[in-house]
Amino acid sequence: MSKRRRDEYTPIAEAMSLINNKVNLIGLVLQTGFPKKSKGTDFFCLVKIIDESYPNGGLSVNIFTETMDKLPVVLSHGGDIILLSQVVMKVHESVVYAVFNKKFSSFALFDGKFSTSFLPYQCYLIYLAKEQDKKFILGLRKWLVDHPTALDSSNFQSLKDIREGGGFNLLCKILRVWEIRKDEWMLLVWDGTDTPPVAINSKLEDEMDNPLPLESVPVCLPRDILCNLPRLGTVLSVTLDCGNEKLGVNVLGTDRWVKFDNLRCQLHASLWNASLLPITRFCYVRDEDHIVLLRMREHKERSKSKWGWMPLSSLPWPTHVTVTDHPDVPFVSLMRALANPRVVGKFHCVVRVVASFPWSVEEYRSPSGIYRIRLTLEDPTARIHAYLYAEDAEHFFGGYPSFDVLKRKRNLLLGISESDGDSEMNETSRNPPWIICCLFSYPIDENDVWGSRNFRIFATILVG
Repeated sequence: MSKRRRDEYTPIAEAMSLINNKVNLIGLVLQTGFPKKSKGTDFFCLVKIIDESYPNGGLSVNIFTETMDKLPVVLSHGGDIILLSQVVMKVHESVVYAVFNKKFSSFALFDGKFSTSFLPYQCYLIYLAKEQDKKFILGLRKWLVDHPTALDSSNFQSLKDIREGGGFNLLCKILRVWEIRKDEWMLLVWDGTDTPPVAINSKLEDEMDNPLPLESVPVCLPRDILCNLPRLGTVLSVTLDCGNEKLGVNVLGTDRWVKFDNLRCQLHASLWNASLLPITRFCYVRDEDHIVLLRMREHKERSKSKWGWMPLSSLPWPTHVTVTDHPDVPFVSLMRALANPRVVGKFHCVVRVVASFPWSVEEYRSPSGIYRIRLTLEDPTARIHAYLYAEDAEHFFGGYPSFDVLKRKRNLLLGISESDGDSEMNETSRNPPWIICCLFSYPIDENDVWGSRNFRIFATILVG
């Protein structure tokens, strides 16, 4: 290798032809992988970089260090710059990449285009600044200003576009990084949009012994976390699906917008959730990113609208299966009702009824003739239990119709088609309609006026 290449920086496009040579690189960080243990004694992460010579796709750099805390922690992928010294160019199955060797390579991380500083915020080994470094850093900052689409977020989707399977790319905000158990982590992410409703696949009679869960993960959110979540738009749970492999998920920052590349999305009990995979990559996105600004503007406009609190998939209006006695009361989401500062309250909601207990209409009333039914309601923000009881249920069903009429009303409410006939005993796919209802919340413990609560349906009529 020439002296110029040992002392200066090689453009990425040129470096890709220098297989098995050591090169110095400087580039914009496009994305990174999660820190993890290598097959040996080291720790590893992947950093993907671009520059003017190679703006599309990016070059992968495999970085190995002795401890996890020595790996690079990129504060912003929206233009932060990494300087890499003495990395070795390699090729595997026609894919060119660079390898960072802990014994002789080094790196330095610098703030991106919004900074005027030339001091690194993290480095490996000793960073000896050279005058030429400033020229290259300035050049990359200027190039990014002139080519803002180099870090474009438009190919990343929102929660309203979620689909099952791997390979889903999501732009979202990390609300919480939560260690639910020792070394078991869960993320709560949000982007202001609603996940789409899905078919309910469960046996009605299972609701006694195996009820539909209220959350997609086998852990209930503590109330202090729940009350700090957004009231509008789906909050998605993201867990790990990496077998015995440990990922350094705790490096993720809360209250940060991020792009995830290659999530696996799946349904559990007809509730959406997602998983991080060993191949998942991520990169932070600045609050000033045009896609982020668009998402926040749309969410703000929606939250100010009288009808914006209805689920997006129920628009322009829910079905006319039910009517309420309070048509002029503004709608709220179930999450807003759950997190209301006071336990006692009345709410106007648009929901789907996804389960009923008891499932048989013959058991809807007690031996003394009083209605006593627990319905499971959901909207894009939450799933709750709500009770139909006594005179409220009588008002709901229009008195005491025959069992045949009551069954037709129940089937309509739960999305059981007439062609299914008596299909309660079979596992069928149901699509319950969006309905309007009034909810009344009250404390489980009469002395607990601020905490946990029950819900009752009132002032609502099932009209068909």
